[in-house]
Order: sequence, then structure tokens, then C-alpha cells
Amino acid sequence: MSQMVQDSIANQVAEDTGLGLRRKLTQEFWFFMFRLAVVINGLALFIIVGYMVYYGLPAISWDFLTGMPTEGGLAGGILPCIMGTFYLSLGSMMLALPMGVASAIYLHEYARPGLAMRIIRLAINNLAGVPSVVFGLFGMAFFVASRDLGGLGMGVSIASGSLTLAVLILPVIIGTSEEALRSVPDTYREASLGLGATKWQTIVKVVLPAALPGVLTGSILSISRAAGETAAIMFTAAASYNPQLAESIFDEVMALPYQIYSLSVSSTDPERTLPLQYGTSLVLISLVLGMNLIAIILRSKLRKRLTK
Repeated sequence: MSQMVQDSIANQVAEDTGLGLRRKLTQEFWFFMFRLAVVINGLALFIIVGYMVYYGLPAISWDFLTGMPTEGGLAGGILPCIMGTFYLSLGSMMLALPMGVASAIYLHEYARPGLAMRIIRLAINNLAGVPSVVFGLFGMAFFVASRDLGGLGMGVSIASGSLTLAVLILPVIIGTSEEALRSVPDTYREASLGLGATKWQTIVKVVLPAALPGVLTGSILSISRAAGETAAIMFTAAASYNPQLAESIFDEVMALPYQIYSLSVSSTDPERTLPLQYGTSLVLISLVLGMNLIAIILRSKLRKRLTK
């Protein structure tokens, strides 16, 4: 009898050992796949940035950054493109960020759960995946077209482009802001309400400051998308050649993404404009990186302030 018990125990130990070995091998395999994915993504980023730096850096000069374009935009500097991209990105963020945060506050803090809210959230998620060219066509029909055709009649301008980009990045801001609000513990709200604060005071002075780092994360993603869009602005704001700085929000502008597109498809001598293409791409990457870096620094400071 004791021999049978010993054999049973030995078999169980062997099964447990084999199962543990399989689990360990499975775990190591998936850890290896995760590491490989990280390495591939990092390597792809390094290759792309390195390619841009290698071919674009020789074209970068003070005259290139501060000069006006010549020969129909195929030569000269890109200062109007830099300023145009900055105007469009800043304008879209000034419009979309307050509206997106306000929408997220309403959806999470005030709206009652139900079918209507599920439909609204589904619509927001679908809008976040709509191709940018669709937003460009919408902007052209609604903001650019004359009033006789059912539009607002603002023409191809900074205002039309900023409004179009604001509509484009609005779903991303709403989604990330709502997730940031959802991450704030309910105990914060209960403690504030228990001390006699109103719901609005609780949101403004307790919930929103705690969620602000997450909101800034959404703004970082939005800035990157707004600054790099081509299809959304080619119908509403961008000009292929405009060798002067904009004087009002109703002027059309040159923009870095559209300039890259124009240099790629409009030139009859691609080898001549190739350094300009890579140089402009490098400037665009640097501009987006700079704006993201500012937002990341602000987010880091806010987090440190909240943890004190």
C-alpha cells in the first residue's frame, strides 16, 4: 500500500514538474516575443530618424530655415511653412482642447449611463478612426465653401484649416481626457463633497487637477497628429506656393507636410529637390518633437506637484 502511495506521489511530482516546465517555457517564449517587438519598433524608429538626419541635415542652414521659398516653392527657404504649421497646430489645439475636455467632463461626471451615452461614445470612437481625407473634404464643404453652397465661406485659410484639424483631433482628446477622469479615485470626489463643496467645485478644484497629466497626454498625441496632417489641410488651408507670412487668420499658408508632398509630386527634377524634401521632413520631425517635449515637461511638473 505504501508503495502505491509513493508511486502516486512520484507521478504527481513528475506531472507538476512537467507542467511547471511547460509554463516556464511558454512564459519565456512570450517574454522573448515582447522584447523582440520592442526591439523591432525601436530599430524602425532609429532607421527612419537616422535616414532623415543623414539625408536632410546637409540641407539645413540658417537661410533654409529663415528664408522665403523661390521658384514656385522648389528652392529657397521654408520659413512660411514652419510658421504655417505652427499656426495650424496652435489654432487647432486652442479650439479642440477646451471643447474636448469639457465634453469628457460632461460624459463622465454628469451624463447618465444609458443607450444614448453608448451611442455617443461609439460615434466618438468611430470618428477617431476616420481617414483624415474625409475630414478634409468635410472642412472644404463646411468651412471653405461659400454660403451659397451651404458653407461658412471662410475660404482656404488658417481659420478653415484650424477648425478642420480641431474636428479631426477632437475624438482623441475626448477619449484620453475621459480615461484620465476615470482614473481619478472616487474617494477624491467623496471627500470633497463630504467637506461641503459643490459638484462643480469638486470637478474644477479636485478632479480636473488630478486628471491633468492624463489630459496632457492626449494633447501630446493630438499635437503630433495635427502637425503632420496633409490631406486635412490641402483642401482647407495649405497653398503650394505663397512666399509671404500670413497677416490674418483668413489668409492661406504654406505648411511643412504639404510642402513635402508638393516637392515630391510637383518637381520635374526629383534629384534636385530630394535634399529639400528630407530637410523639410527633418524640420517637421523636430518641430513636432519640440512641441511634444514642452507638453511632456509640463506633464512631468504637474505630476511632481500632485505627488507632493
